[in-house]
Amino acid sequence: MLALVIAYPLISAVYQSLFSAQAGLDADGFVVEGETFVGLGNYLSIFAGSDSARFYNAFWNTTFFTVVSVGLETVIGVGFAVAMNRAFRGRGFLRAAILIPWAIPTAVSALLWRWIFQSNGVANALLNQQVLWTAEGLQAQIAVIIAEVWKTAPFIGLLVLAGMQLIPEEVYEAAKLDGANAWKQFFSITLPLVKPALLVAVLFRLLDALRMFDLPFVLIGPRKSSVETLSILAWDESNQLQYGMASAFAIILLVYVALIAFVFVRLLGADVFGDADKRTEKLARRARAGGAAPKESVR
Repeated sequence: MLALVIAYPLISAVYQSLFSAQAGLDADGFVVEGETFVGLGNYLSIFAGSDSARFYNAFWNTTFFTVVSVGLETVIGVGFAVAMNRAFRGRGFLRAAILIPWAIPTAVSALLWRWIFQSNGVANALLNQQVLWTAEGLQAQIAVIIAEVWKTAPFIGLLVLAGMQLIPEEVYEAAKLDGANAWKQFFSITLPLVKPALLVAVLFRLLDALRMFDLPFVLIGPRKSSVETLSILAWDESNQLQYGMASAFAIILLVYVALIAFVFVRLLGADVFGDADKRTEKLARRARAGGAAPKESVR
């Protein structure tokens, strides 16, 4: 199944990226269309050819949206988790209200925000200004970031909440007896203990944000240089029947996403595959069997 849905499309995309659609005249003067093998020509054109300026702009937009939106989502999501973890009347209603934006399909969410950011929409009415949110410029990037954070911050909050509910209440009671206030408990107890869940949540959001397509496409529109991402660029090339160039853009995005995931897991230690739990269980079995446990730190 993995070979069918992952390996075959990936190999096909790599193979397609080595070709370029070209048209010309044959010996009799008739138009001949087809694909020509160009090897790494599409990649060279992307990095140093006629398409390089558009590529670097899309690469910058993708990175900018990812860093800013995921950073804001992490802060807001942790705040949501703290609020949802408290025991008070109406907690169930608060949890449902916070999770509703995440449950809305992205295309529908983009349409809702497009109505809000219209020239006669709610945003301009609140600001008492006429801002062209869905046109080119910084305001379009701000609109995309606001809509993205509104929709996906609850996702981080949900995963962090799951990690917070695993923290024993006795830990906080002991901290209170030692005189630790709420801020001290949060930074010394809550954050260190929810770090595994938080890192996994941030990693998932990073991978999702790097592939951002539908939100800026529906909210702002295609061929808008200020919000054009690598995914939109690949779609636009395929829409122009330039399948070789579109595949090259897709492969570059794949390598970029894989590199970010590898660095994130290796440097920050996000336990995506549960290796730490397996290591702990293995050491526990050795200890119960009377064997000497290796000198290995277990998180």
